[in-house]
Amino acid sequence: MEIASVAGLLAIVKIIVIDILLAGDNAIVIGMAAKNLPPHHRKQAILWGTVGAIVLRLVMAVLFVEALNTIPALHLIGGLLLLWIGYSLLDDTKKEHSIEAKDNLRSAIMTIVIADGVMGIDNVIGVVGAAEGHMGLVVAGMLITVPIIIWGSTLFVKLIDRYPVILYAGGGILGWVGGGMIEADHLVAPYLAPYAIPFKLACVVLVLAAAIIKKRMR
Repeated sequence: MEIASVAGLLAIVKIIVIDILLAGDNAIVIGMAAKNLPPHHRKQAILWGTVGAIVLRLVMAVLFVEALNTIPALHLIGGLLLLWIGYSLLDDTKKEHSIEAKDNLRSAIMTIVIADGVMGIDNVIGVVGAAEGHMGLVVAGMLITVPIIIWGSTLFVKLIDRYPVILYAGGGILGWVGGGMIEADHLVAPYLAPYAIPFKLACVVLVLAAAIIKKRMR
């Protein structure tokens, strides 16, 4: 898949949407870790902590792409995980964070990198799935989202609160990408390939329906 092709550009758009939608909790972590620092150190902690976290995600993405190419059934497992991530994205149960605020720059940066790395596993799986294992697309998508994550996460979270349909669109994209990963696995491809589009649509419906049913039951 070429980055400059229509398919490549669509993949980058999917990567950006998935990465931003899944970055809400990461933005909270960044804010909590740096809140006790002086203003000038706070900006440095946010900048370098986010850069470090992005580098860590790229490393994880490289490892995941390599694993996809060598470990049997990993496409299937990754696809199922993406369906769960899409469902979890739409789960409005309040999540509590217990990130300790640091009072020195180095500790704050390390906290941001480590916490974001752990919490960013879902981002990595989603991005690699949307890029269909193409590392060039992964890098391009992540580089585009870096400034958005650093400066625009809070604004985007407020936008989602005002227009919840954005979240459902993201959940649908994750369902589509997850269905694509499942369908691409060698174990099931011979059976699902003739029904690729209906299967992906069914995964989208499954993610959205499960989230809506849970909300109504609650």
